[in-house]
Amino acid sequence: MGHHPNPHALLSPAMRGVLERLHRVERVPMQAMTPQQARAAYAAAANVLEPAVQKIQRVQDISLPMRDGSPIAARVYADVPGVLPVLVYFHGGGFVVGGLDTHDGLCRRLAHLSGCAVVSVDYRLAPEHRFPTAFEDAWDSVQAIGQLGSQWALDGQRMAVGGDSAGGTLAAACAIAARDAGVPLALQLLLYPGLMGHQNSASHHQFAKGFLLDADLVTYFFEQYIRSPADRNDWRFAPLDGVTDDGLEADLSGVAPVWMGLAECDPLVDEGIAYADKLRMAGVPVELEIYRGVVHEFMKMGRAIATAQQAHQEAAKALRQALG
Repeated sequence: MGHHPNPHALLSPAMRGVLERLHRVERVPMQAMTPQQARAAYAAAANVLEPAVQKIQRVQDISLPMRDGSPIAARVYADVPGVLPVLVYFHGGGFVVGGLDTHDGLCRRLAHLSGCAVVSVDYRLAPEHRFPTAFEDAWDSVQAIGQLGSQWALDGQRMAVGGDSAGGTLAAACAIAARDAGVPLALQLLLYPGLMGHQNSASHHQFAKGFLLDADLVTYFFEQYIRSPADRNDWRFAPLDGVTDDGLEADLSGVAPVWMGLAECDPLVDEGIAYADKLRMAGVPVELEIYRGVVHEFMKMGRAIATAQQAHQEAAKALRQALG
């Protein structure tokens, strides 16, 4: 994105109003909290700007087996009877905060609007579980749903992966792993994903402070998650510029098609655009939407930000088209 002399002027009136209200509330910044306090604060605020809860036909808590023998929780959302194609969804939160309840509203709406099932995955969080645990949990979940989905009326042969922010990182990395393992995926649904190993793009500088996802918070999250600076250069953390064991950047040819929704006023917007370009260069079909005047996490602000509801509709349409 081009550099703007006054980035705050890019905000829509509604988005500016939300940020002003948030700034008026005396809050301890999340990066000054312990991870446990940060999770509680995020959970308390997660649904404040969400619309009324979408009623749907089936919400079912399930358990998925992981490679280390520790099962993790997941939640199935479906609003149509029968065996359904499925979106495996990974929530955002910097690998440190977030969970099934913080993204319940978004998953309900995607299931309702798309007619597909959505499985939200409660992957393990840092710092208790550092890199690459979140990736391994995500990839194990994709494989488990592919193999065991029928017991929950899920069609493991018609599957997409998706997520927002850190969850988008996990979805993109899972799509690379799926290509390598021969697991068919119909779509990657990436909502303002994190994709770079180092936060040095122009948008990271331009939107470093005052646009919800501050640079200090990004640093805090990643310090909880990665074990050493070397992890930043691993493709499972940084699908855009990370490398494989042989020291080469991850090859993207043959990965699943992509629908990507970015926020214009987001530190992560430049890496999303760069990833879309790299995917296209590798021959991967990409549909890219940049939502103007909004910030990171706008998808969870549908009560206040009309653009969020537009984005929900467009994401659901991409799922319907990819999954039939």
